[in-house]
Amino acid sequence: MNKSKITVTDLFLAILAFLLVSVSFYQTWLGLEQIFGPASFVIALVLSLLLLFLAWMLRAAKNEGRSTSSLVGIYIFIASFCFIANFNALYTRFMRTDIYTNELREINESFNKLEADVQSNLSYKYNKQTTQNIEIKKKQLIEQIKDPGNKGIGTRAQSLITDIEKLTGQKVDLLTPVGNDYVDLAERMGSQIDNMISDLSPEERGLKSEINNAVLKWNKKVQDLLLLSKKDKDNLSQGLIDESLTEYNKLGNKANTILGNSKYKFDPIQSKTQEVGKIGFAFDHAIKNFGMYQFVVLMGCILLDFVIVIIILLVSNNEQAGGQTAVRYGGKRNGKTWIPNN
Repeated sequence: MNKSKITVTDLFLAILAFLLVSVSFYQTWLGLEQIFGPASFVIALVLSLLLLFLAWMLRAAKNEGRSTSSLVGIYIFIASFCFIANFNALYTRFMRTDIYTNELREINESFNKLEADVQSNLSYKYNKQTTQNIEIKKKQLIEQIKDPGNKGIGTRAQSLITDIEKLTGQKVDLLTPVGNDYVDLAERMGSQIDNMISDLSPEERGLKSEINNAVLKWNKKVQDLLLLSKKDKDNLSQGLIDESLTEYNKLGNKANTILGNSKYKFDPIQSKTQEVGKIGFAFDHAIKNFGMYQFVVLMGCILLDFVIVIIILLVSNNEQAGGQTAVRYGGKRNGKTWIPNN
C-alpha cells in the first residue's frame, strides 16, 4: 500500500471529521461561554484542533499497524470536555422553552396549594366539603360577572347565586356596579359570600382575598404566555417567573405571620431557571427528567464527538484485512515456494 497516496477513504474521513468537529467547536464555544466568557472561543478552537490532529494520528497509526490505545485514550479525554459543553449548549437551546413553561406551571400549582392550605386553616361555619363547593361556585360567579361577553349579574350568574344560597341557607344580596366597573362588582360579590361562610378576622379576610386574586391573576398570565410563540416565551418567561415568585413568597410569609407557625408553616421557593445555561443545571435537569428527548440529545452529543474515532478504527481495520487478503491470495510473493508432489 502506498502510504503517500491519498485514497477516497482518506478524503471521506477528512471531510467527515472536519464537519463533525466544526459543529462540535461551535457548540463547545457556546457551552463554555458561561464559565470562561470570551476566552471560550479560544478554548473551543484549541480543543477542536486537537481532536482533528488526533483523528489524523489515529488514521495513520491504524494504516501502519501501530497500537492506537494511547491515542484513543487521549482523544476520549479531550473529547469529554467537548461532550460536556456540547450537551450543555444543545440541551439548553432546545429545552429552554419547556424548562420555562414547566417552571411557570409549577409556580401556578404552588399558588393553588397555598390557597388550599390557607383556606384549610381558616375558620368556617360549614363543613369542609360544603365550604369547598361554595368556594368553587363563588369563583365561577366572579368570573361570570367579569365576562366581557356577558358582564354583570345575568342568567348564568343568577343561577350560580341560587346554588350558593342553597348551600349556605342564606340570602345573597344582588349588588350593583359602580359605573361600569364590573371587576369591582365581582370582588364585592365575592367578599359578601366570604363573609357569609366564615368567621374571619379582617386580616384573615384580607389574606384570603389577596391569595384568591393572585391565583386568578397568575392562572390567566400563564395561560396567555402559553399561547405565544417560542421566541416570545423565551424572552418573557424569566421575568414572569421572578415576578410570580416574589408575590408567592410575599403572600406565603404573610400567611405565616397571620395564621402563626402552629397553623401554617411556609417555606419560600426560589427560581430554578436562573441556572439555565449552566453546565450543572443541564445535566441535573436531564437526569431528573430523563426521557426520549434527553436520550436523543445525549446520543447526538456522543455521536458528534466520538463517532469519527469509531469510523476510523473500523474502516482502517477493514482496509488492513483487505490488503492482507490481497497479498495472501492475489498478489505476488517473494521467497521460496513449495510445490507439493502429486
